[in-house]
Amino acid sequence: MTLVEIAGAGLAELTCARLLTDRGHRVRLPPLRPPGRTAGAGPRPLLLTGPTLELVGSLWGDGLIEGGWPITHRHARWGAGPSPAPFPQPGRALDGVLLAARMRERLGAGDKSGEPPEWTVTAAPGEQPVHEQAGRRKLLAGSAPLRSARDQDTARLDCTGLGWLHLTPLGRGDCLVQAMVPGPAEAPAELLARLLADSAFAALLRRPPRTAVALAAAPRVHLAPAVPPTAGGGGMLVVGSGALRYDPLSGTGTAQALRTAILAAAVIDAAAAGRSATALCAHYANRLRAAFRDHLHTCLRLYTTAFGAGPWQDEIDATRAALRTGRQPLLALD
Repeated sequence: MTLVEIAGAGLAELTCARLLTDRGHRVRLPPLRPPGRTAGAGPRPLLLTGPTLELVGSLWGDGLIEGGWPITHRHARWGAGPSPAPFPQPGRALDGVLLAARMRERLGAGDKSGEPPEWTVTAAPGEQPVHEQAGRRKLLAGSAPLRSARDQDTARLDCTGLGWLHLTPLGRGDCLVQAMVPGPAEAPAELLARLLADSAFAALLRRPPRTAVALAAAPRVHLAPAVPPTAGGGGMLVVGSGALRYDPLSGTGTAQALRTAILAAAVIDAAAAGRSATALCAHYANRLRAAFRDHLHTCLRLYTTAFGAGPWQDEIDATRAALRTGRQPLLALD
């Protein structure tokens, strides 16, 4: 069967490896680290809600998401409207690094032959990737202690005039504090503290985060996420956030990353069965572009509702421009 090089140890890459192995293909894997944590990686908190938890369970079986911190409710105020009551929304806050380490451990040693692979699956292409991006907004993130233990079962969303904020309880009285702001974000801890002071969340925390990072968060799609094999070398499929990045407001980023893995595995499996790799790669790119455009429509609706003018106008205009001038689907040539 097909030999596939799995170039990284992210959730999407490892899920693709799992699916390919289940279908009888050989996979060459990154080194198996000691159980617990990938070397050099800090915690990467993820909030997984019902549909994403179900997807992870259907792909990996039981036991993968043990531990973490259970979330039972969500409280969301979007825009300037009144604050509604919390509503039930079961979920779990997990360390994405530990989740990936468990996935890698389940996959075992992988293929050890020296044969050249027919495909490489990666979330981070070696050369500088080319993306279509809508906006330049930043996600601020840090951790802070909650004031009351009663707030440890509810994920919360609130808005200020400058952006939205989200609190994700992590257990032991700690929580992840995130905020989305338009454009560059210098001194992220100071900016995050300012947003908290303007929100209802200030009363829920003992103090704002002492340190914070600012991460690029505008939606983007890779312009060449699939390259078919040629006589001179193997093909390549980009998965995960390297292929398609969602605005984290949607809460579906992890699920979408896993869906790219499902689609990539299907491309390789169909090519092994004799389907045109060129046509399959074009289909893969088209599916990502369609998902990207659907997500932009969601972002446009949400951000024009909450931030119809002022600091967010450039982000809203960039989203409209991306929808108006988006690239046409590739032709699937046999």
